[in-house]
Amino acid sequence: MRLEGWHIVIIVVLAILLFGAPKLPGLARSVGQSPRIFKSEVRQLKDEDPPAPAAAATTHREGTYGSNEAAKEP
Repeated sequence: MRLEGWHIVIIVVLAILLFGAPKLPGLARSVGQSPRIFKSEVRQLKDEDPPAPAAAATTHREGTYGSNEAAKEP
């Protein structure tokens, strides 16, 4: 389904009817800022949490499969 010119006109008219003309600039501003804020938050999360080393993530202890002894040892 392609979005053609008359579809956009109908969407704009409905937005004006629903939200009113004075509120549309603020609504458009907040919609424009949302992706920017989301990208900056994702970038901060990536910077804060470096990836764990592969060796630490794949440690295996012999004889601990299916038992609770690993949790009891200090």
